[in-house]
Amino acid sequence: MELETNTAGIPVRALGTTGTKVSIVGFGGGHYCRKHIDESTSVRLIQTAVEQGMTFMDNAWEYHQGESERRMGIALEGRRDKVTLMTKVCGRDRQTAQTHLEDSLRRLRTDVIDVWQFHEINYDNDSEWVFAAEGAIKAAEAARQAGKIRWIGFTGHKHPQILARMLAQDFPWDTCQIPINVLDAHYRSFQRELLPELNRRNIGVIGMKSLGGDAQLVRDVGLTAQQCRGYALSLPISTLVCGIESPENLEQDLSIARDFRPFTAAEQDSLIQRVRDVAGDGRYEWFKSTRYYDSKFHQQQHGFPSFEEGFQL
Repeated sequence: MELETNTAGIPVRALGTTGTKVSIVGFGGGHYCRKHIDESTSVRLIQTAVEQGMTFMDNAWEYHQGESERRMGIALEGRRDKVTLMTKVCGRDRQTAQTHLEDSLRRLRTDVIDVWQFHEINYDNDSEWVFAAEGAIKAAEAARQAGKIRWIGFTGHKHPQILARMLAQDFPWDTCQIPINVLDAHYRSFQRELLPELNRRNIGVIGMKSLGGDAQLVRDVGLTAQQCRGYALSLPISTLVCGIESPENLEQDLSIARDFRPFTAAEQDSLIQRVRDVAGDGRYEWFKSTRYYDSKFHQQQHGFPSFEEGFQL
């Protein structure tokens, strides 16, 4: 079956019921402005990505203390209408969420954010906080009514059952961002426990961590980037966010998208069986099994000592 592509030759898919189509690979906001990457390089990476047909932009209020949104705002000037712009809100109460929204709009240099997602629904009581009487959902509804955001979603990487609590709320979600990788099939599996329900409800699924977060599925497990990205893109998702730190990373992911053909069921199963012995305990999915990837902001929000601070026994 021939895939629908944009004018740059990158395949596109519908983002749930939003009426918008997005590139099957998206530009991740967490990697491209790490400490070793200067501002001009970051800006060029985004601008090249857009020119080459990568039309989904991922970000979050807390990434690099706001620097990721700021640089993306610079890069998208004059290009804003070419992308679907997503960022995430960290506030759980209405007032904090509203403040975060205004910060994000200012940094991103835009009047409207296409997709606004509740970031890191990783704690058991996050859904209760978001949907409290003065919870952050009120800020999201008001922002949509005011035309400051278009669609509302949520993200999480810890456990599919925690995200299921958000789905259980009486709310018409537009999007959901979850880990999608081959090891996930064996451990706290988002693709087995959550993805079918998201598809049933036609919620736009945004995949992430297809290489493990720091490419450990390539470096330590022995898979290739093509296998990891191809497996994730063969599942029923709208787009796959890719961590990009260099022109080489960008070209690799654009090439994978241009040449993509869905893996057969047999090919998918072969990869799943190949990683079985190292996948069942989460040793390479650190975002599920440890606090390594957990936002310091959210750890403190819930009263935990941050990962960097460690524990005193």
